[in-house]
Amino acid sequence: MIIRTEQIKDYDAVYELTELAFKTMPFADGDEQDLVVRLRNSDAFIHDLSIVAEQDGNIVGHIMLTLGHIEHEDVIIDTLVLAPVSVHPDHQNKGIGSILIRESINRAKTLGYKSINLVGHEKYYPRFGFKPASNWGIKMELEVPDQNFMFLELFENSLKNSQGLLKYPKEFNFDNKGNKTED
Repeated sequence: MIIRTEQIKDYDAVYELTELAFKTMPFADGDEQDLVVRLRNSDAFIHDLSIVAEQDGNIVGHIMLTLGHIEHEDVIIDTLVLAPVSVHPDHQNKGIGSILIRESINRAKTLGYKSINLVGHEKYYPRFGFKPASNWGIKMELEVPDQNFMFLELFENSLKNSQGLLKYPKEFNFDNKGNKTED
């Protein structure tokens, strides 16, 4: 398996992969593949943090981290948003998602980012070091159970004094009550 930065030639395969990966997930809204396209075309996009897993010439996994912000009064702190991570249904439960997550964490550290956040499964993501955002007094625009809204400090105490409201890139298309908005 090859883990590498996504290239333009991968866009169609990543679109199809993301659509397939989320098709059977009960929490998915069917927009994840279009979210990838919107994020790729946004100011929040970070090319080096859009990563694919390729096996036998086929894209079997993809992860994307984009730029978000924690805002408190007139202080703005950069953070990364991990979403989405997709693995082809035929390749799930084989560790590909874990490999992509670890690679994205390593790349984010190398690039000097201080934290990554996500909304995800409370039993899966803590194995990578993610902890509830409430540990740092960080809230988000959506109403999400505390155990599912998590952050990872990429460096010790990198979230110290970072309380505030997480602002996702506008391409996620939701208002502060978690309602979908139009593009």
